[in-house]
Amino acid sequence: MPGRIEDYALLGDCRTAALVGRDGSVDWLCFPRFDSGACFAALLGSEQHGRWLIAPAGTVASVSRAYRADTLVLETLFETAQGRVKLIDRMTPGSHAPRLLRQVAGVSGEVPMHLDLIIRFDYGAIVPWVRRTAHGLRAVAGPDTVYLHTSVPLRGEELHTRADFSVGAGERLSFELAWCPTYGCAPAPSDVDSSLHETETWWTQWAHRCRYEGPWQEAVMRSMITLKALTYAPTGGIVAAATTSLPEQLGGVRNWDYRYCWLRDSTFTLYSLINGGYTDEARAWRAWLVNSVAGWPADLNIMYGLSGERRLTELTLDWLPGHEGSRPVRIGNAAWGQHQLDVYGEVIDSLHLARRMGLEADEDAWRIECEMLKFLDSDWGKPDEGIWEIRGPRRQFTHSKLMAWVAFDRAVKSVERFGLPGPVERWRALCQAVRTDIYERGFDPELNSFVQYYGGKTLDASLLMMPLVGFLPAHDPRVAGTVAAVERYLLRDGLVDRYRTSAALDGLPEGEGAFLAATFWYVDNLALQGRYDEARERFEGLLALRNDVGLLAEEYDREAGRLVGNFPQAFSHVGLVNTARNLASAGGPAEDRPRQ
Repeated sequence: MPGRIEDYALLGDCRTAALVGRDGSVDWLCFPRFDSGACFAALLGSEQHGRWLIAPAGTVASVSRAYRADTLVLETLFETAQGRVKLIDRMTPGSHAPRLLRQVAGVSGEVPMHLDLIIRFDYGAIVPWVRRTAHGLRAVAGPDTVYLHTSVPLRGEELHTRADFSVGAGERLSFELAWCPTYGCAPAPSDVDSSLHETETWWTQWAHRCRYEGPWQEAVMRSMITLKALTYAPTGGIVAAATTSLPEQLGGVRNWDYRYCWLRDSTFTLYSLINGGYTDEARAWRAWLVNSVAGWPADLNIMYGLSGERRLTELTLDWLPGHEGSRPVRIGNAAWGQHQLDVYGEVIDSLHLARRMGLEADEDAWRIECEMLKFLDSDWGKPDEGIWEIRGPRRQFTHSKLMAWVAFDRAVKSVERFGLPGPVERWRALCQAVRTDIYERGFDPELNSFVQYYGGKTLDASLLMMPLVGFLPAHDPRVAGTVAAVERYLLRDGLVDRYRTSAALDGLPEGEGAFLAATFWYVDNLALQGRYDEARERFEGLLALRNDVGLLAEEYDREAGRLVGNFPQAFSHVGLVNTARNLASAGGPAEDRPRQ
């Protein structure tokens, strides 16, 4: 059966992704795109819904694994009584036909091996038609076809493809799974050794462009590689995660599809890319952003598909039991139609940052910003669903107002710094109006803290953004009081909750893990307050939550001691990169963003 979320490692080619477990089983794979129908969906239930296992046939004494240096080539070493064998997994960036390549390499002794391949399209719903070929087999289901290329003899049993073989010291056996459209040209088998060299070279050269030279080098580099792997190369969009419906609470219903691109992640993502030295990726991300948000400002989505798709209809897949019984399993995300004020601030802040960081001017970007500002002029005072996509009633969320202020503030700075045309006096007046509104309605003197929404008495981790976006300095008594209130009500065991979940607030049962990105924001606040030793200790605690190959999910379940939520989560890794910079030296994003 599928393992725990932290048991998985990521494979990717910047077009799609796979997750492979410590046991040698690929339990999640979407061909040909991140958000397409899965070939392997065992991660969301029974292994009968698709998996690809290659592992020793007998008892395994120990398993160890690691990525090869700064690459996405994964090596898993199995120790058995008969000897040792290594499994080498990778996907090759730049290939037009997505391919997953696996090699079994004998290290010592003679190890019996077993292969069990279960191909299921449409998230386990469709059993393909399988036929032998000169190089292995072909599996067809409607528009999708996959080929398995190998010299190992295969057999069909109970709608599985199986093989038993042995590998001795110094021997190598190869397996390649390649997707193509059913009515397209069949992909020829790869030169497996050559493609391994190409894959290692590609990632190594990409990693060498990284400009980060501070402490925690390995953690930052692994996070940057993960972000690159979550990039959809044809458009520059970066998905929030490679998976759907991995639960925020084991056995619960907070199971969402994160294989889309969220606007709220944009500023943080740009900081991590530009400061990391990846200007081309930042430029591509900005182009994706500008193209995706084009249209009427009132129709702005909070998230988009990989190519800017807007209508992300949510469906439940009742035939899948869900990860550890966490149902329903969802594809699509109904939150695409929500109204969230904060995304306007994030988009305008991102485009201003791109200009300030030296990306060439984009006239379309400024036109879009001006149209958004016209819309915000009359809309900023209205209630919305807020940053966390609650499925309860709209409210006057303080963070939403904060980001409306960011939008007007960055517009003023764009005029002042870059000479761009616009009604700057009107924007200045709106800045002051929003600021006054937040002071008067978003701050509770009894709590000595800003609150989640106007008139409420609850806290929200998004309030930690106030000093990070430059609304107030970190040493302002109201910010210090808010951080102290977050520590009292949302901080447990060194980790920060987004908010106190409740059916009254978000229309869903209580309970979820600690939100890792919010804990990184908390560490940033500690650093800005001069609490450096405490900040570093908290940061080291976050690094300890990564799995054995350096990956983070969206959240962490304190009671179970496990990662929860979709995996690997871009927002968590973006937080890691930016917080490492904040702690490594002056001038990191937490200090730089307020000075815009």
